[in-house]
Amino acid sequence: MRLWSLHPLHLDRAGLVAGWREALLAQAVLAGRTKGYQHHPQLIRFRAASDPLAAIGSYLTELHREAERRGYRFDESKVLAADRESGQLTVTEGQLAYEWAHLGEKLARRSPGDAERWHRSTPTTHPLFTLIPGVIESWERT
Repeated sequence: MRLWSLHPLHLDRAGLVAGWREALLAQAVLAGRTKGYQHHPQLIRFRAASDPLAAIGSYLTELHREAERRGYRFDESKVLAADRESGQLTVTEGQLAYEWAHLGEKLARRSPGDAERWHRSTPTTHPLFTLIPGVIESWERT
């Protein structure tokens, strides 16, 4: 499961589709609708939110917006809850840099056109996240 801290506009088609699917799985875990993945480290930061279900819902909503912008059809009715007032989550500069490099490696392998775009870009966060100083997050598997 990869729940990117990066803004979805940086993802290629495969990354956006996989991100949607994996965030829906995360939502199912947080809603108690599945027994699998309950201890997945990517969920730690969502569980720390004042309303974890609203936080993952806000995360999904932004993925949906990006999908619509590209002309894809993601089913927004699958989002159980979304509330930007549930609070921003934080992400460290080190985590964002790690994810940016990780995305660059993926794009180089599977999507050369998107890799070119990646080289000309600078990383921005998903709107749910506020960037703070720090190293790679302790929950990240490197």
